[in-house]
Amino acid sequence: MKKKISLLLALLVTAGLMFVGCQATRAGYESAPYQTVRSDGTFELRDYPALAVVETPMATPDGSDGSFRRLFRFITGGNAAKQEIAMTTPVFMSGGATNQTMAFVLPAKLGTSSVPKPADDRVTVRELPAGRFAVLRFSGSRNDQNEAAALGKLKAWMERERLSALSPPVYAYFDPPWTPAPLRRNEVMLRTSPQKPD
Repeated sequence: MKKKISLLLALLVTAGLMFVGCQATRAGYESAPYQTVRSDGTFELRDYPALAVVETPMATPDGSDGSFRRLFRFITGGNAAKQEIAMTTPVFMSGGATNQTMAFVLPAKLGTSSVPKPADDRVTVRELPAGRFAVLRFSGSRNDQNEAAALGKLKAWMERERLSALSPPVYAYFDPPWTPAPLRRNEVMLRTSPQKPD
């Protein structure tokens, strides 16, 4: 009995340390700013300012085509100024089956006009327009099944709230791949109208 209790305590301590470690890792990065307009459990309406991002095409859904490495090379000096740029969260992934993109949010101190030219012509700098987004936070591994389930829940919530989606979904991933799946912070986002219908 004592062994079982000791094992249970060890598992709880390990889980607690992993949770704290994930929170600390996440807190170590600047994150895209937003204002929460309304919360409803795991659903939120948020207002985002315009965001400067560095973006690249993504030929495979999991980014195994090198899209992440291209963006990472850019922020670690793969640009005309050989400038190192801080990593931020989240990593955005968007698009349909044939035109997917991956994007890193650039630090707030950098505007699109002050970002150095990427050395790789597959990497571009652009500004995401400001706007209101309906957002659902979910955990788990990044796969089609989890993304589809999260998107379905978000669309159902928006329908109940009489909100219209104005864009394809954007998926936001906040944690490194070694983070245990149940502790990951993932989000699906749909741009919507700033005004809720009566």
